[in-house]
Amino acid sequence: MSFLIKKLFLAVIFNSCLFLALFIGIQNSSNKSKVDLLINETIDLPISFIVGSNFILGSILGSFLVLDINNE
Repeated sequence: MSFLIKKLFLAVIFNSCLFLALFIGIQNSSNKSKVDLLINETIDLPISFIVGSNFILGSILGSFLVLDINNE
């Protein structure tokens, strides 16, 4: 299996575990807010869900970034 596939597989597994922990952690969250989209607003979502899901999405997108520093 190539290195890139292993890296993406590990990122998906890791972020899925983080997403599951996020759902368990926000069970008693009472602070809620709406997200303003371009056209309309979302329903009231817990702030911890908004921040956590953005962190996980950034982690997934960052795993697709390939840096080739040894570019000789």
